[in-house]
Amino acid sequence: MIRSFLTVSTGTLASRLLGFARDSLIAALLGTGAVADAFLAAFQLVNVVRRLLSEGALNAALIPAWLRVRDRDGEAAAAAFAGRVLSSVSAGLIAISIVIALLMRLIIMIIAPGFVGSASLDLAVQNARLMLPYLAFAGPVTVLMGLLNAQGRFALTAFSPLLFNIALIAAITTLLLWHVDATVAAWILAASVGIAGLLQLLMLLSQRSARLATPLRVSFDKDMRGFFAKAIPGMIASSGPQWLMVAGAIIASATPAAVSWLYFANRLIELPLGIVGVAMGTVLVPELTRAVRSGHRDAVAHAESRALELATGLALPATLGLIVLAEPIVRLLFEHGAFGAEDSAATARALMWLALGLPAHVLIKALSPAYFARSDTMTPLLATAKGFVVAVALAILLGHFFGASGIAASIAAGAWSSAISLLRKGTREFGFSVDAAARKRLPRIVLAALAMGGLLWLTAGLLPSQAHGLIRFIALGSQIAAGIVVYGLLLQILRVASWREAAGALKRPAQPDPGA
Repeated sequence: MIRSFLTVSTGTLASRLLGFARDSLIAALLGTGAVADAFLAAFQLVNVVRRLLSEGALNAALIPAWLRVRDRDGEAAAAAFAGRVLSSVSAGLIAISIVIALLMRLIIMIIAPGFVGSASLDLAVQNARLMLPYLAFAGPVTVLMGLLNAQGRFALTAFSPLLFNIALIAAITTLLLWHVDATVAAWILAASVGIAGLLQLLMLLSQRSARLATPLRVSFDKDMRGFFAKAIPGMIASSGPQWLMVAGAIIASATPAAVSWLYFANRLIELPLGIVGVAMGTVLVPELTRAVRSGHRDAVAHAESRALELATGLALPATLGLIVLAEPIVRLLFEHGAFGAEDSAATARALMWLALGLPAHVLIKALSPAYFARSDTMTPLLATAKGFVVAVALAILLGHFFGASGIAASIAAGAWSSAISLLRKGTREFGFSVDAAARKRLPRIVLAALAMGGLLWLTAGLLPSQAHGLIRFIALGSQIAAGIVVYGLLLQILRVASWREAAGALKRPAQPDPGA
């Protein structure tokens, strides 16, 4: 499981780093005014749908269903089932895209009510419609990635999203070189989103993965209706962080530049969340599904315990690092071109509050697969809905008094509400199995992370505040590297991890899915 986790997290890390480069270029191209708010509101809408489908979300329903059909009826039946899923998802998304295009003005007014009566409304509607073709490609991409994950083949699915960011970076770079007007640049960039999705689909179709779903046939029979009844709640639940950000954007749209500040702050949260959370959802669902179906309680406990250790060991130090180094990180990544010092300060404040919710987001990613493996997608959905209501209620109150920072704090509170709901319900219904090794390691992981956070706090004042460019990059990079080294050494000293054993485990042949 750890080998697969590292494969997915490495691919996600590469994609997130390219995403930072993309967003840094967007900040330089569009700044934080009306054009940027309109583009980012539209992009947020597409991103929510993208996350609903991709990054492990569809695993919640597809992998258990596909494994059940394959184990019961054989490979041919599983391929036919996948072909019906692929065709039906694609047809459904095309129809939904047409409806969304017709209702786009109303949708933008709902997700960004602050745009009503301003130029941002028309710009957001135009940008969102130009992005819609992406949805037609996202469906088949997601199904093919889910089938590969079900067979334990994670490398291609982990690295294929790189094409999305590479295509957008190429478009933005060209626009910057041509000095295109901001409004026109936003239109061109919005149209490039669909091209990026097409490139990702073509790469997957060129591989053997396309033969996992044959023959292609659109069907909404009893089996497909049952599948979608499980899939839709699971996809919504798996995209909890995006729904919380949508809630925040709805409230923030009434405050100039607040949508942009929250967006760029959330991009920094998505780096550790992607590395840990997406990998957790992608790898843990098939692992736990096989363990639950086999009836081996020890295997279930092992998978859940290692997932909790990995989640805590990676999310907690990332949270402390983002809180302590929020402003220098934001300045380094985004303070270019039209993105000024005031924007950096506001974005950094929002980042500090959003970071408090990062452990909760990762905990949700670690807890939800225990439900998905048991074909229960409604409980995570209800937990997500509860967190959404909490976030909206608090954002209305705190956003009025504290602006973007108050909204960010509300999003963090909503995430913790969802995580606590999942933990309570799972403990009561089937009991989360944490083995003796995890009970011993988890307090030591927390201690090591707190020590690393203390070191970063003590050395934060050493960063040169007036430095620019390469000097700022070297200073901040050195501090982060020192924190990582100290954290790693503490894990070794506290006997949480043995790097020699870990290296040996990675060299061993991977254990393939026996049915693959």
